[in-house]
Amino acid sequence: MMNGKVCVVTGASAGIGKETAKALAAMGATTALVCRNKERGDAAMAEISQAFPNANTQLFLADLSSQKQVRRVAEELSGAFPKIDVLVNNAGVIENNRRVTEDGLEMTFATNHLAYFLLTNLLLPNLKAAAPSRIVSVSSAAHYGATLHFDDLQNEKEYNGWRAYGQSKLANILFTFELARRLDGTGVTATCLHPGVIGTQLFRNLGLLNAVAGLFLVSPEKGAATTIYLASSPDVEGVTGKFFDDKKIKAPSSAAQNIVDAKRLWEISTALCGLP
Repeated sequence: MMNGKVCVVTGASAGIGKETAKALAAMGATTALVCRNKERGDAAMAEISQAFPNANTQLFLADLSSQKQVRRVAEELSGAFPKIDVLVNNAGVIENNRRVTEDGLEMTFATNHLAYFLLTNLLLPNLKAAAPSRIVSVSSAAHYGATLHFDDLQNEKEYNGWRAYGQSKLANILFTFELARRLDGTGVTATCLHPGVIGTQLFRNLGLLNAVAGLFLVSPEKGAATTIYLASSPDVEGVTGKFFDDKKIKAPSSAAQNIVDAKRLWEISTALCGLP
């Protein structure tokens, strides 16, 4: 089904990222696992190889909160794969306390949004070369009720882990919609989704697991289903600029549909990432 395709999955050492990489590899795709930790990345690779001995997987290491490392891994991926058929932006964090990256950016915003933005833009030539190709970004139902605080995108004035996470997931959707608009006519589609998953390491830094369990209580395998569907199914060939939940198009929040905010976020992100 995916024979001859090249798929890149970030945050692939655990949770829905690993399940997504495993499923795409099982379908015959050459699958690049982008992981922060080598030991966990190697373990994920070994698990996939054990389940599917013929799987073609490759490990790429990068801490995606670092723009220097995003640029390095993008260069490595571009060199290894002149054509990339699918990019799955999945890696994410949530922090109980405000942390700053080596670039001086708030950790949640940097990892959950700017890493998506920068890596995608750097790999666009490879994605366009493989058209029709797909960009799938994992967002969350946590964006409902979230507001993009343009006067405080770095969450300096008032930090709350869940607020910062919700804002970053809202940014994922605005990014996807603006990306789809900019890619119109190229053959590259951009979609995003709510995975509905709790059985991952994502919430390990927050003491509110029980509070969000009602929203996210499914296994990583089930949580990865929509991501895998958007990355591989012929049913969504050509579908772009949409938000999905449980393999169905769903209307995101009104804030996520604000075209003016999407364009403004794009311009700010371009500046923060030092892109032309």
